[in-house]
Amino acid sequence: MDNKDIDQELTANLQSRMPLVGTLGIEFVSASASGIMARMAWAPERCTAAGILHGGAIMALADSLGGFLAFLNLPEGATATSTIESKTNFFRAVRNGYIHASATPLHTGRSTIVIDTELTDDNGKRIARVTQTQAVLGG
Repeated sequence: MDNKDIDQELTANLQSRMPLVGTLGIEFVSASASGIMARMAWAPERCTAAGILHGGAIMALADSLGGFLAFLNLPEGATATSTIESKTNFFRAVRNGYIHASATPLHTGRSTIVIDTELTDDNGKRIARVTQTQAVLGG
């Protein structure tokens, strides 16, 4: 994935609606109710010791995609979603390049939505996997 793959309009829209998305520099490739693809660049201000991308930044990327995907899958009458559970497995450190994220729904119910997000590096190696449950609100 390179810069030509980024959906600039979608990215700008989400960065304005979710300020943390802009702070983290998350860029979106595509988004539909069946899945979302995005990426986030390694940057020194997102790191912990030794130039390793902070796990919290990785989790924030996954949570941002999960919340948006849950929103795209809200049942009729529902108005919002909120993360109520998140499980992250980390597999390798990130010291440069991009994290590529692909989120898909595992369950879309009336009261909860479960999202699976796979995170890889520029070489396609798995960095982390996040499974989260989103509460359906206002329905």
